[in-house]
Amino acid sequence: MSGDHIRRAYDGYAPAGLDRSGQAEAFDAIGDRYDEAFPHKEGQLASGAWLAESLPAGSRILDVGCGTGLPTARQLVEAGHEVVGVDLSAGMLDLARAHVPGAEFHQADLADLRDGRLGTFDGVAAFFALLMLPRPEIPHALRMLHGLLRPGGLMALSMVEADVDDYAIPFLGNTIRVSGYLRDELREVVREAGFEIVGENSLAYAPLSTDVPPEIQLFLNLRRAA
Repeated sequence: MSGDHIRRAYDGYAPAGLDRSGQAEAFDAIGDRYDEAFPHKEGQLASGAWLAESLPAGSRILDVGCGTGLPTARQLVEAGHEVVGVDLSAGMLDLARAHVPGAEFHQADLADLRDGRLGTFDGVAAFFALLMLPRPEIPHALRMLHGLLRPGGLMALSMVEADVDDYAIPFLGNTIRVSGYLRDELREVVREAGFEIVGENSLAYAPLSTDVPPEIQLFLNLRRAA
């Protein structure tokens, strides 16, 4: 996909404005408590392993919403890949740079990547990043990520299964807004964005935090189909 096509992935949405108010600040305040509250990440590790093992050594991988760099950026670097992490939270990125000095990290909104500033990639990891967007934006973000992938590129995507749109929830003493899909609708959305589903997994997850209820996590292994 050309640079113009990547930019056009957000046509019809970006002019309306991107409201991220409070989202980065919440994660700045959470810091290391995020990894303490979510210590067991078997589903994410398994999906990250699929991405790491399915791409040739030295592949360039974008880690969207990289957070503290754990576990994904570190996992991918240790597998011999070139990792570029992006997050909106400066506090999370400070931790990521300390945790994974072998990766490259940038503070940026996901929508900012539509200008192609970071180049193209062989793979994308998007673990629980798109759920931070309003639901009408998610298809645009997926089409943009499709455009950032080289032909045949792979994406590891995870979401929480929930029929919600920009819904405020308490999260480690802060408030964040989240969106989600039921699994059949999620499958349809990723296919419409140009991805082939080559693997899928789901699991129930109960964070240690008492203010976050148990959730169903969905993991999709995707290939750029066109």
